[in-house]
Amino acid sequence: MFWKPSPLIIIGLAAASAPIIAQAKIYVSVEQAQKILYPNKSLTKNPIIITEDLQDKMRSASSVRQPFQGDRVWKTADGGWFIVDEVVGKHEMITYAVALSPAGAVTGIEILDYVESYGYEVGEARWRNQFIGKTASDPIKLNQDIQNIGGATLSCKHLTDGVKRVAVLYEIALKNQTPAPKAK
Repeated sequence: MFWKPSPLIIIGLAAASAPIIAQAKIYVSVEQAQKILYPNKSLTKNPIIITEDLQDKMRSASSVRQPFQGDRVWKTADGGWFIVDEVVGKHEMITYAVALSPAGAVTGIEILDYVESYGYEVGEARWRNQFIGKTASDPIKLNQDIQNIGGATLSCKHLTDGVKRVAVLYEIALKNQTPAPKAK
């Protein structure tokens, strides 16, 4: 008896051995994001100590569970802020930067590192621009004042929560800091 393989089996085997294509991407470095969000301005590194009390306040306002790292904070001479943060997407971390005006309003967001297989649309300017002008007093909630992207719900939610966390950080820890000295 001669065995003849089914075409469906051959297609199944071919699909099983096909490579999985992921959308993991490093968009910009910290330095590049600084130049995009603060062109022609110098930034001074301004690390802050994140106490347990501050961490708890940020967590309750944003629902972001992983600790905020206070060593990734920069300040402009006019009182603007550049803050790098991380949130989990669906399974992997998303690194992003938020620029804040001296009054604490979001002036821009850049995605630095995105390694999830899905949801990379959060890197598109149209979605990120929804945050511009938002402050800690705004809801900054997905499906309330920030629109969702189908297929990227967890990344959208966690980034939205992360931006809220940065806005709250400004309000409770950065707002009353004096402007950085003028760069020479």
